[in-house]
Amino acid sequence: MPKTIRDNSFYFILLGLFVLLGGIYLNQWDKTAAIFFFSENRSYEFNQAFRFITKLGEGPMYFLIGGVALAIRLRYSLMIALTGLSVLVVSPFLKTFFAVDRPVAFFAKQNLTEKLTFVEGVDLHSAATSFPSGHAMSAFALYSLLVFILPSQKRYAMPLFALALSVAISRIYLVQHFWPDVYAGGIIGVVLALGWYAWLGKEKGNSAAWLEQPIYGLWQKKA
Repeated sequence: MPKTIRDNSFYFILLGLFVLLGGIYLNQWDKTAAIFFFSENRSYEFNQAFRFITKLGEGPMYFLIGGVALAIRLRYSLMIALTGLSVLVVSPFLKTFFAVDRPVAFFAKQNLTEKLTFVEGVDLHSAATSFPSGHAMSAFALYSLLVFILPSQKRYAMPLFALALSVAISRIYLVQHFWPDVYAGGIIGVVLALGWYAWLGKEKGNSAAWLEQPIYGLWQKKA
């Protein structure tokens, strides 16, 4: 794992800033501040953009990117699949354990709902499933894993980090989560990606040579 951090030092600098600045926000501002800020500064363009961006942290992205990986190296697609499955297990477990109200339920209990402007067409979740954010966890897990896998990590570090962070922010903008939810979700997602990459990120020798083949390479070998 230390080698992974060294090889992706720029990306981990970005993650470090995320942890540092996110922690400062947690200490200095109320968790509702970001939602009120976005509620007061909405626009049609941002509404449409964040409705699209939030989908980039959902399951279909794992299928899409994992499918592309099948044509490159089976080991990559396996890591992507296992990362996605771990998010599916960890996220609902933690949500059930912490049982934190979603923003819409929180604001309703505080009689503050009328002060909010919502994004039209977004189905708001109201159960006690706010912490941590599954979308943020999913996005940081997937796009961090891609940074570790792809060559020329510095080239992809900034856009993939920005993509993961945008998914996290979208959850606040759409009034689905608070900042602590996406902050924790992002950190957990990175940890999951690191774990799977530490286990499967390197070639395993001749005994697992099939993992280094694209899926069509297995068929050609049999033929």
